Amino acid sequence: MAAGPDSQSGAPPVPLWVSAGWLLLDMALVTTMQALVKAEGETYPAIQLVFLRSLVGFISVAPLVWRHRRKLADLSNIRGHLTRVAFNSAALTLNFAAFAALPLALVTAIGFTRPLLLLAMAAMMLGERVSGIRYAFTALGFVGVIIMVQPDAIPWNMGLVAAFGSVFFGTLAVVQTRRLAGENTVVLMLFYTVGLTLLTSIPAALAWVPIPWSEAPSIILVGVLAQLGQYCWLQAYQKQEARLLAPIGYLSILFSGFAGWLYFGEIPSLSLCIGAAIVVLTTVLATPAERWLKARNRA
Repeated sequence: MAAGPDSQSGAPPVPLWVSAGWLLLDMALVTTMQALVKAEGETYPAIQLVFLRSLVGFISVAPLVWRHRRKLADLSNIRGHLTRVAFNSAALTLNFAAFAALPLALVTAIGFTRPLLLLAMAAMMLGERVSGIRYAFTALGFVGVIIMVQPDAIPWNMGLVAAFGSVFFGTLAVVQTRRLAGENTVVLMLFYTVGLTLLTSIPAALAWVPIPWSEAPSIILVGVLAQLGQYCWLQAYQKQEARLLAPIGYLSILFSGFAGWLYFGEIPSLSLCIGAAIVVLTTVLATPAERWLKARNRA
């Protein structure tokens, strides 16, 4: 069993609210990007959108790539970085495909299964300690997700396969990021951007659909928002244990619900509201309940 990343890096832990703030900012940026992807996904293949997203990001960080070229060339764990990029490439392509085939809120809700999988993977692959009370609250949050999506009313299709596949590979990417906790955040972001661009270039060229100039601003904005969100996400997960940040991911339902209403006129159903309330409550109460139980056991 691997040792915890925090012990590898030797860096002092940061307050949970700081990492949570980075994660919430990432949610706001990424939700806006996802709305743009959904709008463009009916016209352009998912792999093309992923490539263009990464290309715009690469152009935006090109000066930093040159500035940190020696650090990028002297990475001590090149295999670990490549593995992280591969997992992210698969997760992002499947995620874009899911947004093109399914409603925005549904894809986001399916993404809420990631904390359950992440808790298990963090314990098995990273050696992170997860308390029973945190497992219990996360499971309650998953019940809220089930209420939101009403699985008995959802027809099975390839969009659902893509959505759950994105969760699986995305969770592996989070675990791999924690394994690289000692690396510089900027270097991680740059390697991810360069690697994603190169890895998706050939399949994107094979599936390419011409883009008119009128669509260019939206495509560029997708890349810019994604790059900013990636930096915030790295700041969150590099400086805090995955088990603590996982339940906070449920709060993205508030962002996706607002985006669905604002961009697509989607009105949240009663089941969505009830499920979201359960999710928010379990997210907010998980850490205080864990602290209370620890204090009680010490008494």
